Amino acid sequence: MTYNNSRRLFVGCLFNIMIKFLLDVVPKKEQHNLAHSLLKDMLREYKIDYTEDMTKKTDYGKPYLADYPDIYFNLSHSEGIVACIVENRECGIDCEKVREYRPNVMKRAFSEKEQAMIQSAPESERNMLFFTLWTLKEAYIKAIGKGLSFPMNEAEFLIENGKITSNIKDYEFRPYIIEGGKFVMATAVRINA
Repeated sequence: MTYNNSRRLFVGCLFNIMIKFLLDVVPKKEQHNLAHSLLKDMLREYKIDYTEDMTKKTDYGKPYLADYPDIYFNLSHSEGIVACIVENRECGIDCEKVREYRPNVMKRAFSEKEQAMIQSAPESERNMLFFTLWTLKEAYIKAIGKGLSFPMNEAEFLIENGKITSNIKDYEFRPYIIEGGKFVMATAVRINA
């Protein structure tokens, strides 16, 4: 399907991250294709004419470019947004549309401190806080390439006075609040030793 940029989507770049906001409801398969089109656009900077068949997958399913071992990427999509990150080191990205969170998911995936932080936040801020933490966790899990086999509650993030602290020391994390809080996106990039 061809998209008319002025009608259907907005493309934005943040350093080594590219995002598209989808103004229409787009099926998951199309979101997947749009994420790969972002990757293709970003890899042009590296003089790579990307096609999806260039990717291989690790045992846990993390895609990588076999012919370009020094280029790392990650893709994400959610209702209304697709995102891509390209780096020269391990990286992960996750994006989510902010919506009402499910307490049962929080109990399974969040540490006791994270749960307490959400429960003590003003009710009007809980959904945003939940999805900020969720995207940080997902970005990390995607960066390390373990998928959901990694216990999410072991990656702990605390936010105090706008500062993020984590029990994970070898990655840099950045959350992004997008479109006035409609979406949350986070990145995890390995710190070079």
